[in-house]
Amino acid sequence: MDDNKDLKSLTEIKDGKLAVIVSVSGGKALTKRLADLGLRSGIMVKVLRSALFSGPVQIELCGSRLVLGQGLASKIMVRERPMTEDR
Repeated sequence: MDDNKDLKSLTEIKDGKLAVIVSVSGGKALTKRLADLGLRSGIMVKVLRSALFSGPVQIELCGSRLVLGQGLASKIMVRERPMTEDR
């Protein structure tokens, strides 16, 4: 079974959906900057709003909200998670 077949970029996740970060593609400076913001493998994020036509993506993670540009969000690979009643 190919574990990468269900991976999507953060830009592909619909508003209101949960996803777990699997990887971040980019150089050392970019991955360190995103890790400093809390965006690293294994972290659950919720997409609050994804603007149409290459606009920014607003997410929530660990009680904080962030807005990422489309280019940056496209470098974050995630696996979508089903919503649960207790979240």
